[in-house]
Amino acid sequence: MWIKWIAIIGVLIIVSFGIAAIYGSYRWQSDTDRLRAKLTNGQRTIEPKIYDQKEIEGLPDPVQRFFRTVLKDGQAIVAMVNLSQQGQFNLSETENQWSPFTATQLVTTQRLGFDWDARIQMAPGLNAFVHDTYLLGEGSLHASLLGLFTVAKIPSTPEANQGELLRFFAEATWYPTALLPSQGVRWEAIDDISARATLTDGATTVSLVFQFNAEGAIATMRAEARYRDKLTAMPWSGRFWEYSVRDGMLIPLEGEVGWEYPEGTRLYFKGRTTEINYEFAL
Repeated sequence: MWIKWIAIIGVLIIVSFGIAAIYGSYRWQSDTDRLRAKLTNGQRTIEPKIYDQKEIEGLPDPVQRFFRTVLKDGQAIVAMVNLSQQGQFNLSETENQWSPFTATQLVTTQRLGFDWDARIQMAPGLNAFVHDTYLLGEGSLHASLLGLFTVAKIPSTPEANQGELLRFFAEATWYPTALLPSQGVRWEAIDDISARATLTDGATTVSLVFQFNAEGAIATMRAEARYRDKLTAMPWSGRFWEYSVRDGMLIPLEGEVGWEYPEGTRLYFKGRTTEINYEFAL
């Protein structure tokens, strides 16, 4: 008899877990829809709507090569990006604890913003849901088990805003028209293969050093200091590869990102863009 009751209890636990997972997923998706509606409602008119090669005249030589490599004269300016990713995320700051993830991301280029909605596998059947967001000048992060139980929440602060704007800036390799001077980016010469780019959004200004490969595309990016939390800023860097043409633009499909410690870089993200779709300025 007791075996029968154990089996019944086991079934009830499994059913309850399934119901909780369905409810959590539904509630999380509602939050995603709300965030993304705010992103799209905050869009501004983009000018110019078409890239003209004349605007890169006078930029540092490697930057001119970059734009000639990844864009063609007359390329429409990107207004919005929808993409999907898959890859590995390191959940430990001291050792390698890589877990698979999938994610979708919505990006708007005017006003600058994104929402990264990820599922990171903590254990078979158990996912952490993550929103990493830059919205209307404010950066935030929310992580939740099953979309129900909050395990991390970082509200908007000047430090969070800086960190998330840096992420937007680094990921502009996927939407390279956002790196044009006409879209608010200032470029400074460093040497034959690298240049510093600076971007301001509201009260937040960030800079990245981009290094370019032999073909002229971006190979690496680096920030001297990105805030991990309110007190700690560290060098932050990443690299990009497997370039492919999408909607007339040459973009990388794979990348990795990490924090630079005195003993070396500790990666926390390795990802591949599996699908990407653009909307252009009208």
